Amino acid sequence: MKNYQKLKMILSVLIFGLLSVAATPQEKEWTFLLFLNANNNLDYFGDINLKQMEQIGSSDKINIVVQWGSMSRQTVKRLLIKKSTNPNQITSPVVEDIGKADMGDYKELTKFLKWGHDKYPAKKYFVAIWNHGNGWYKSKQDQNMHINDISYDDKTGNQITTEQLGVAMEEFSNYIGHKVDLYGSDACLMSMAEVAGEMSDSVSYFAGSQEVEPGYGWPYNTFLEEWMKNPMASPEEVGKTLASEYYKAYSGGVYGVSSVTFSILNLNAFRNFEMAVTNLKDELMNLSQSDMKLALDKVKGTQSFTYPDYKDFGQFVDSVNADKIISEKIDSNFNKSLQDLVVMNKTSDTYRNAHGISI
Repeated sequence: MKNYQKLKMILSVLIFGLLSVAATPQEKEWTFLLFLNANNNLDYFGDINLKQMEQIGSSDKINIVVQWGSMSRQTVKRLLIKKSTNPNQITSPVVEDIGKADMGDYKELTKFLKWGHDKYPAKKYFVAIWNHGNGWYKSKQDQNMHINDISYDDKTGNQITTEQLGVAMEEFSNYIGHKVDLYGSDACLMSMAEVAGEMSDSVSYFAGSQEVEPGYGWPYNTFLEEWMKNPMASPEEVGKTLASEYYKAYSGGVYGVSSVTFSILNLNAFRNFEMAVTNLKDELMNLSQSDMKLALDKVKGTQSFTYPDYKDFGQFVDSVNADKIISEKIDSNFNKSLQDLVVMNKTSDTYRNAHGISI
């Protein structure tokens, strides 16, 4: 009887141990957390992009996890993207239905990211927001028009501000114990110094477009296919893969031909860039009246993006330096910091003067 009791105890311990191991999510190399807010007029493209993801699906090294809000569906769902050959339906399993969540609330974004970390842990995290984007500030012409937003939810009327986006990245960074490895905006006009600056202390690499993105957004099928070939890739390598595939998609690739911009920023270099910008600002503020007029004329001739005052930072500095409005030292320091910050910049010919970051 004693031997039987001892055997029973050993078996119980073994079974409990096995159950505990099974209940613990296995850490993968990467988790891609996509906050796909199609609660607006982009709903059609949301379905297309999800089907593109299902052409590839998650792997034993990379989790693809999506929080999906849809204008044509009642509730917000969390999906683990699985490979599917069904061309007509989104078949990935719904891991959780969270009801009528507000996709324009940064707190919902933070909840999703923390949930994604707990359920699908990984060594590295790629966080992306899919939606409309509009840069960073409020229009002086129309005080009711908020331009500093991303993730518009037309069901609630809310959106995430640039400042709130920075808070969300900081909270997630603190939660995982290190910087978010890669952040991306599948949204328009988000590669701006003001946007990147809000998350420079909590994100290592940043991916986005200076200009409006075409409706189809990122080419998730070709990007994920290339990423899966190198699941051990660094954040910079993943970002560069995305930039290359995005550019190819609109240069006669899966999306035909459209003029686009896309850049990858190393936010670990942002502090030096910020110092160079401060020195540039100090020099510009002390210009003579005639040189100030010249500098303002250069602003007008600088590449803009949708709005007349969304200007390419690099081209502006190059143009004021060409007329010797600023010193060689200031120009050299700025350009060195810009080169360290922008590690990849892919542009169509229309935007040949784009340097990768706007202001």
